Amino acid sequence: MQEIMTLIQDPAAWVALITLVVMEVVLGIDNLIFISILTNKLPPEHREKARKIGIGLALVMRLGLLGTVAWIVQLTEPLFEAFGHGFSWKDLILIAGGLFLVWKATKEIHHTVDPVDHQEDFIAKSVTTGFASAIGQILLLDLVFSVDSIITAVGMTPHLPIMVIAVIAAVTVMLVAANPLANFIERNPTIVMLALAFLLMIGTTLIAEGMGFHVPKGYIYAAMAFSAAVEVLNMIARNARKQKRDGAH
Repeated sequence: MQEIMTLIQDPAAWVALITLVVMEVVLGIDNLIFISILTNKLPPEHREKARKIGIGLALVMRLGLLGTVAWIVQLTEPLFEAFGHGFSWKDLILIAGGLFLVWKATKEIHHTVDPVDHQEDFIAKSVTTGFASAIGQILLLDLVFSVDSIITAVGMTPHLPIMVIAVIAAVTVMLVAANPLANFIERNPTIVMLALAFLLMIGTTLIAEGMGFHVPKGYIYAAMAFSAAVEVLNMIARNARKQKRDGAH
């Protein structure tokens, strides 16, 4: 309690909190895009439930990892060396998560451009299998993004209360934004392809990070923001043409 009161009165702690909340929200975007795309493939009546479970699991996992901060720090210690790089558990987790994201995004892009094959996707299977499969995949990516998120938090502040508040705030934003984002992606098919391209890029970045190549996150998010802005302009142009055609009739 004494530590919390001291932090409340410390302006530097407030700056650290705000910075960490923003960082955690930005890191959560990757997680949210994946959850939105995956749950949109479920029957409509199961989508919201799957999103809430997925985001709830992300919160539980992050808070659980925060409770083992000392162990989390050890994840960055090298286990073995190969190709001139010392690989830690964090690196291996990032590489595995990156490979999964690249595989998943590539598979979904294939299903998107090949509607015949798309009918054979797991949606055509029983609802139970599809729901369980979606939750399992969300859980796997939650683990990858949670480890990355918590290690980032540990690197930014030594104060556990600040980390906990930042994580809860970020996951709350994810929970509020989940349905609007998923509905927006579903209504705009071209956004799906853009989001899958984002996941492909994020997966490649995770693999590169795990292999020891540092990729500044600012470059990644700047590229995503630029691509999203271009797509918004395309959507505006398409709507303008549609209104013009409708007006002509």
